[in-house]
Amino acid sequence: MLNCPRCEKEIPNDAVLCCYCGRTIVRKAPSKIHQRPNGTGTVFQRKGQKTWTAQYTIPTGWYLDENGKRHRKYKTKGGFAKKADALNYIETLRKENDRKPCPPLSEYWKQYSEGDLLKLGQDKITAYKIAWRRMESLSARRVDTISLKEMQSCVDEHTSTFYPAKDMRQLFKALFRRAAAEKYVDKDLPEFISLPELEEGEQTPFTVDEQKALWKCYESGYRDAAIPLIMIYTGMMTGEMEKLERSMIRWDDNLIVGVSLKTKVRRKSPVFFPDDIKPLLADLYADHEGPIFTKHKQDIYNRFYAALAAAGTRKLVPYSCRHTTATRLAINETIAPQTVKKVMRWSTSKLLDRYAHPDNTDALAAVQTLNAKKPEETAPPAAPQESSANISPGETAQGK
Repeated sequence: MLNCPRCEKEIPNDAVLCCYCGRTIVRKAPSKIHQRPNGTGTVFQRKGQKTWTAQYTIPTGWYLDENGKRHRKYKTKGGFAKKADALNYIETLRKENDRKPCPPLSEYWKQYSEGDLLKLGQDKITAYKIAWRRMESLSARRVDTISLKEMQSCVDEHTSTFYPAKDMRQLFKALFRRAAAEKYVDKDLPEFISLPELEEGEQTPFTVDEQKALWKCYESGYRDAAIPLIMIYTGMMTGEMEKLERSMIRWDDNLIVGVSLKTKVRRKSPVFFPDDIKPLLADLYADHEGPIFTKHKQDIYNRFYAALAAAGTRKLVPYSCRHTTATRLAINETIAPQTVKKVMRWSTSKLLDRYAHPDNTDALAAVQTLNAKKPEETAPPAAPQESSANISPGETAQGK
């Protein structure tokens, strides 16, 4: 029963007119209450603002305020011009909350060290492992919590020179790229790590007299003098010499295959050697099928420096041999830069600026080719290109 709004007498619920006073009974349709299901979030406009804010209630999120009162945790995102846009964004907030927390840096190092790292050369693998040890203070941190300032501090604390710092930055970049692929961080953040200024000291090549002394030492019966001579005439590095086996040498083609290390271009390239070096290779490897150096890392260095001492040369580092090769090839005007690049197994001929070290004598010899005659009167005939095999014992190279 309900009461008539005019006479207030009780009338049936379904009455259209009051049976006492004749008043028409008007019924309002029940208001529709629109509610989003629990756990699906809500949207609202903050006081005084026209934009909409999306809000998602974290199902398991609670926190205590300073008074010990328990409160729900929310994820919000504001600034939506339309209510519909805010409603649609609630699903994004939910997904962000439901995904796994960002893994620590050590997890991405594990993935990298068991995958892409193994595709690099041994020297770079070793360098990155050292870089990782220097990053130990950040290894347990979630990647999305590591700031640029913290990375910079880590690099500054553990390195003071360019290349070790660069290795750390490159490793940070590799690990951040993996985290960025899972949308946890900005992959370009490590790019802003500052490095120390590069102060690369110039490597010193062996002089012609020192090379002659090595030949004299070898010819007098000191067999290990062949080690620096082979490195000077081929541009090989100590790691490649350690790896070299007799089966890698193609005697008829003057090539060594499968020994190259480091860069991708170098690993695919053969080593060229001149005829003068063939007897030295045969002498060293006459009784060996495998490598001639022991697994002890210091073996090749001990024998190399002992050979320099026996020949009476300066105690230059093994890498000076490679600089010697490059310099001798570079100062020969009949050899094109692209040929030098091929012999040295470089990815670009621009490396000539780093490896070749012509001295004043070389510069004076070059300038003597100029004179006051007209160019067309002095242009020399085209000379045949010369390979590294044309370096004779008395003329040997001067570069890295």
